[in-house]
Amino acid sequence: VSSSPGDTELKPRQEQPAAEDAFISIQAFPALLDLPQDLEVSKVSCGSRHTAVVTRGGELYTWGWGKYGQLGHGDDASSDQPRRVEYLVAEGLQAEDVVCGPWTTYVCMLE
Repeated sequence: VSSSPGDTELKPRQEQPAAEDAFISIQAFPALLDLPQDLEVSKVSCGSRHTAVVTRGGELYTWGWGKYGQLGHGDDASSDQPRRVEYLVAEGLQAEDVVCGPWTTYVCMLE
C-alpha cells in the first residue's frame, strides 16, 4: 500500500506499562470518558501520554502512561481509568489548575 506525504491513518497504539496484567491504550483521537456523576470538571490538560483534570471541588484526577510518576500516585503505574490523587486529599490541599508537559504534571494548589 502506498501513501502520499500527509496521508495519515489514526490507529490506537498499545503501551505495556509496569503492571504485568494491564495495557494502556494510547489514542491519537478524542475518546469519551466516564467520571463519577457528581464530578464537574473545571480544568483539563493533556501531556504526550497522560491526562489530568481538576474538578470544581478542587480534586485532581489523572490517567494514562505513568512511567515517570507524572500521574502523582506515588508510583510509576499506568492507568486507563481516572484516579483521584489521594496525596492532595490527605494533605488538605485543593487543586486550582493543572498543566501537563510531555512527561510531567504541574499543579497549582490552594491550602
